[in-house]
Amino acid sequence: MEPLKLIRVEQEEQLQRCLAVRHEVFILGQKVPPEREVDDYDRIGSEAQHVLLLCGRDDAAAGRYIPYKKATAKMQRIAVRAAYRGQGLGRVLMEALETFARQDGFQRLVLDSQCQAEGFYHSLGYVTLPDEPFDDAGILHVRMEKKL
Repeated sequence: MEPLKLIRVEQEEQLQRCLAVRHEVFILGQKVPPEREVDDYDRIGSEAQHVLLLCGRDDAAAGRYIPYKKATAKMQRIAVRAAYRGQGLGRVLMEALETFARQDGFQRLVLDSQCQAEGFYHSLGYVTLPDEPFDDAGILHVRMEKKL
């Protein structure tokens, strides 16, 4: 595998690369409506912290977190391009996001996992909350949390 590089997004060009990864994964791959995928956090200067993961020179994965509640961040838009799945890049991305969130002072994380990815997040130490699965953009999700 090519060398990996993590970028904590600070520039518009980096953000656009994250959005391109998400576009491929969510809009093209999972048919999420564009207006549901991109929001006010997808701009430089918002409260969101975006991370881009490169494999060699290729943009392989992207994700972000936002302030959610007191001392809690919400992980969102975790996307790994199809060509890079099954290689542990989702784990690398999540561990980087968690490290940055911890550095930013967050003590707890929440996320809304697609049901098909629930096992992956369990393997990272997330616990499923007892609510029923819910629909988000036509995809079943569960709420999960983790203490840092």
